Amino acid sequence: MPYVWMLVGCFSFAWMGQFAGMLGQQQCDWRLVALARGLLVLIAAVAIARAYRAKFALWGPGVLWMRSIAGSLSLVCTFYALSSLPTSEVLTLTNTFPIWVALLSWPLLRQRPGLTVWLAACCGVAGVFLIEFDKQEFALSRQLAVGLALMAAVCSAIAMLGLNQLKGIHPWAIVSHFSAVATLTVLLAWGVSGPPPLAPLVRWEIGLLLLGVGATATLGQYCLTQAFIGGQPARVSIVGLSQILFAMAIEMLLGGPSFGQLTLAGIALVIAPTAWMMADRAAQT
Repeated sequence: MPYVWMLVGCFSFAWMGQFAGMLGQQQCDWRLVALARGLLVLIAAVAIARAYRAKFALWGPGVLWMRSIAGSLSLVCTFYALSSLPTSEVLTLTNTFPIWVALLSWPLLRQRPGLTVWLAACCGVAGVFLIEFDKQEFALSRQLAVGLALMAAVCSAIAMLGLNQLKGIHPWAIVSHFSAVATLTVLLAWGVSGPPPLAPLVRWEIGLLLLGVGATATLGQYCLTQAFIGGQPARVSIVGLSQILFAMAIEMLLGGPSFGQLTLAGIALVIAPTAWMMADRAAQT
């Protein structure tokens, strides 16, 4: 069952990314999409946490805030990237976070990465280079989106390291805290750069797509929570890479961008070492 939960969650998150990309094509500001992602999941998470009679952790511990802030930055970077890049490319870049977890464990947890980690990192960098070289597009907006997608992976790694240290807090209480901080982070971005144009919200198709983002994000979050509660995290994480394949299949189904040979090779170079590291960790545990 944990693997079934993970597959359903990955399928749901792949659709969330696709809906976000479609909203970008409809000239809907990515900050509105990110707000829908944070606020709608917050409402659902609080309701579920209350149903489980979970105790909310508002002010602490400090690790909870580290996890929520890092996760919120990852969310903001991811949704900006989804507004500029195909969903499958964004998911490929953000799913490099296990490699960043291993690398960041050195300064944060005093766990020095071995040769496997360095080889995986080099392979992943080569994969990103192939994806970018195949596009032959060096516009500043695209390069910024790629950089932010990778930054999202780094922030996700920090969030995962923090999540690993949270004990005794109900999973849905953690999701509620993260969603609240993410919502505030998006609103803060509005205050810094000015509110996004709200005119697209009067169109019914925009409203449906925003609801789709919130619904698929909530379902995906619930499924991932169930998967990690009931299964071995390292093995479940391997199944999590399936969201890249789901995203590619959805894009092809909807007549999205085609994938060149270099792009496919680059995606493989990113997926393979990540899965290799996860499988090796699962075998050790």
